[in-house]
Amino acid sequence: MQDTIEKKYTFKDFASDQEVRWCPGCDDYVILRSMQKALPEMGVNKEDVVFISGIGCSSRFPYYIDSYGMHSIHGRAAAISSGVKLANPDLSVWMITGDGDSLAIGGNHFIHVLRRNLNLNIILFNNEIYGLTKGQFSPTSLIGQKTKSSPYGNTQPPFHPGELALGAQARFFARLGGNSPKEMTSLFVEAEKFKGTSLIEILQNCVIFNDGCFTQFTDKNVKEDKQIFLEHGKPMIFGKEKDKGLVLNGLKLEVVTIGENGVTQEDILVHDAKCEDNTLHQMLVKLQYPLATGIIRSFVDATFEEREAMLNAEVKSKSQFSKVDDLFFSGETYEVK
Repeated sequence: MQDTIEKKYTFKDFASDQEVRWCPGCDDYVILRSMQKALPEMGVNKEDVVFISGIGCSSRFPYYIDSYGMHSIHGRAAAISSGVKLANPDLSVWMITGDGDSLAIGGNHFIHVLRRNLNLNIILFNNEIYGLTKGQFSPTSLIGQKTKSSPYGNTQPPFHPGELALGAQARFFARLGGNSPKEMTSLFVEAEKFKGTSLIEILQNCVIFNDGCFTQFTDKNVKEDKQIFLEHGKPMIFGKEKDKGLVLNGLKLEVVTIGENGVTQEDILVHDAKCEDNTLHQMLVKLQYPLATGIIRSFVDATFEEREAMLNAEVKSKSQFSKVDDLFFSGETYEVK
């Protein structure tokens, strides 16, 4: 068990002495500061926090947090994070990754860490581009997107991280624009509280190679009308005037205006993030208008560690062996002379 915290941390306690080297204007600064503000609210000792990253702009993250961490190799952050967590279950493990790192070379590790449901946290920086290597298309780049490696337009359909995550049985999935620091800090704290693998996709703008990639949702002038911030147990209402909402029309979510055509607030769907059936969650991650943000799914299930512990206990209770020697000298044995 983690030791009881004796001191109250501030964000300065988690700011390292390393020079932060991201492009001016990059959303990564927002994510970093939001994490540094969230960590003191998580109730964990500074010495029990570990950040593991792969390769990419996002993967510089461990240098900038004053805690333990590892800048690992391309696509392998999930495997290393899993090993760290299993070796020391008391640690608060955070996997920092990007859309190229996790959804291309690391795709196989990514889906399986979600499937297994280890008790760790993943922050996916999605800017729909390879930023560190200067602007090649990534697995989330849009069809037709012109990049350094697709000068005439990308022809490959993109992955949608939310759909991929739910397909891999993710129990916790949240999404947020990279320019929402207050909400981001809150999501990081909620992710740490969740028992199992939490995944937060940050829609992160790359000011150099893919500037404005999420502006249609995140620009301050349209944000309230183009996004819906979901909260468990609350009606799915959005808009500057809080007069828009979501209802179920057949097998699709539909936007309605409260007060028109007899629609009242009681007609609006109430968000259930904790439902085991992820049908509604799948609808929400696919929704283009409004874009669903906040915690879309948060279903508590047995973790990988718990299932392994139960199996070990069961095997031990039925085993005829109490020590290794009993196993070595059981069955047919041979004496070599």
